Amino acid sequence: MIEISYYGHSAFLVTIGGTKVLFDPFISPNAMAQQIDIAQIMPDYILISHGHEDHVADVERIAKQSGAVLVSNFEIVSWFQKKGIDQVHPMNHGGTKQFGFGKVKYVNAVHSSTLPDNSPGGNPGGFVVESAEGTFYFAGDTALTYDMKLIGEEYNVDFAFLPIGDNFTMGIDDALKAADFVGTNTIVGMHYDTFPYIVIDEKAVGQKAKDAQKELILLEIGEKIILGNK
Repeated sequence: MIEISYYGHSAFLVTIGGTKVLFDPFISPNAMAQQIDIAQIMPDYILISHGHEDHVADVERIAKQSGAVLVSNFEIVSWFQKKGIDQVHPMNHGGTKQFGFGKVKYVNAVHSSTLPDNSPGGNPGGFVVESAEGTFYFAGDTALTYDMKLIGEEYNVDFAFLPIGDNFTMGIDDALKAADFVGTNTIVGMHYDTFPYIVIDEKAVGQKAKDAQKELILLEIGEKIILGNK
């Protein structure tokens, strides 16, 4: 089984066979996540999809307090190395690596990626994580792309973390198509409600998911759930 803890926006702590993997930590600057104490977050790995502030804000602090291995593209890893983070593993699009918790593939995303000081953050991406506990797709910030069909052809995806806030990323309609492309009926929604531009009507998106016969999970900040091989 895979335990998922939600820290707001696109930040999730995913525990796979006892290994804690943190995705895109934007917590301390997020007014909606003030109840989350980042001093208590001690992951083994931190996976970063792209360089925008609302995905990397707490990386440096959490990496230094935990000693976690930072996994991202070459440009983002290099940028954090200059900040004194030395436990790193750079990747790039199409690359796959076996880690202790499972196999990770860095896949395409259509977005942009500039780091907080305006340094180039390389090309944005997402991750497919394959493990004995289950397989999932973390899309990062992305538009709908036909490349997602390749994920469905290669993997048996149990669930997918997909952005649904629209404006900067996919909205619910494209997210439902993305779920079809990757071959899953279970969506964990992310990248919504944090800013005025991406506020959603939860009732309306929930109905669209129901009509498409998809399970759309919208977690409360601080909530935990179990997915994968239960």
